Amino acid sequence: MDENTHPPTVYFPLIVHEAIMIEPTESETKKVLDDFVNVMLKIANEAKINPEKILSAPHTTPVKRLDETLAARHPNLKYTEKL
Repeated sequence: MDENTHPPTVYFPLIVHEAIMIEPTESETKKVLDDFVNVMLKIANEAKINPEKILSAPHTTPVKRLDETLAARHPNLKYTEKL
């Protein structure tokens, strides 16, 4: 998300350990796909050099890393309109 790309979906059920599912639509251009590949390569390189930076990502978004386990265990399904 820090690189202005939509994050890939985490594949479930985990048949392959730590697999991610990358499913671009047919309307994506080659440039968009190439840019995505370059971002993934940059992240892989950064993970080798400075893993703490990757573990604390995202850095440039208004919402930081979400606790998905807590959200799954205690879902808040009620919409409250803020006036």
